[in-house]
Amino acid sequence: MKTLRVVVVDDSAFSRRTITRILEGLKNVEVVGFAGNGEEGMQKIIALKPDLVTLDLEMPKMDGFTLLRILTSRFSVPVIVISALSGADKVFKSLELGALDFVAKPSRGASADLLLVKEDLQLKVLQLLSHRPHGVPSPHTTFNRHESRVSMPFNASTEAESAVDIVAIGSSTGGPPALQNIFSSFDQKFPFAIVVSQHMPSGFTKAFADRLNRTCPFNVKEATDGDPVNPGTILIAPGGKNLVLERRAGNVSARVISPTPSDRYLPSVDVMLESCATVYGKRMLAVILTGMGNDGSKGVRLVKEQGGFVIAESQETAVVYGMPREAVATGVVDKVVPLDRVAREILIQGKII
Repeated sequence: MKTLRVVVVDDSAFSRRTITRILEGLKNVEVVGFAGNGEEGMQKIIALKPDLVTLDLEMPKMDGFTLLRILTSRFSVPVIVISALSGADKVFKSLELGALDFVAKPSRGASADLLLVKEDLQLKVLQLLSHRPHGVPSPHTTFNRHESRVSMPFNASTEAESAVDIVAIGSSTGGPPALQNIFSSFDQKFPFAIVVSQHMPSGFTKAFADRLNRTCPFNVKEATDGDPVNPGTILIAPGGKNLVLERRAGNVSARVISPTPSDRYLPSVDVMLESCATVYGKRMLAVILTGMGNDGSKGVRLVKEQGGFVIAESQETAVVYGMPREAVATGVVDKVVPLDRVAREILIQGKII
């Protein structure tokens, strides 16, 4: 396997040393350069031509956002942002600008935090070795929501009967901008609920839900235990937990549960899909978007067994065609469509348009 060459850009010497130790603990990964700001980072990237850049966002002289804009417009090198929890909004801005993924930045001297960061960063880099992205995720950032909005017929009503009651969406690398693309394209609430499992660490999903809520007609929130699952709402699975649905006395509510040791990806798409299929049967729609790994491939099988419909994002728009490919390989996916067709396909299958 070819060695993955990395440049680490961070103004903290502590963080540079920590990130380097984490990365060089992996086979076939070599840190070939360091930089303490964006200007120095650009020089190292031009000279060394790395396969991956890890990037801090707040740095002197040239910050991470400026460097990221240059990288996405002039180069095709994947970028993983390493940022503090307090900068969650900035992280999502960086993903919209074209960063491939992110991990939470370690706290100085906190050994427990360092262990969690080590596992998260190494997993993402190992997946990158196995599923090389086909370029910087610019397709999601060029979306024109005014040209791509999908709406109901002129004389229809949001109270119209839908063929589905729940849309369950799973995503990972490249998912946040893809989800914003889909939800921003709806011009009104529709008569179904949406649940989302996006692979993300704890502490970031509330900011992500709040960001989506500002650009989407649905009511978007981070799921809490006991939330009702109502039409016109979107529940985002909390980072580091699993979201499942249960029906009691005719009403469906959300349960937020701790993962099991077998749950490699969190929040687990498989766990969410399996619970939705059990509750909703044929009145559910599953969507698998961009991402590394195979999360969702078990869940879509049960969705199909229960009579539900399955959509996967196509390779032409997926930043990483890992999760969609594994879903398609099951043989149960009904439709494979590019990202800019997903919202419309949801409404078509729901018999809204």
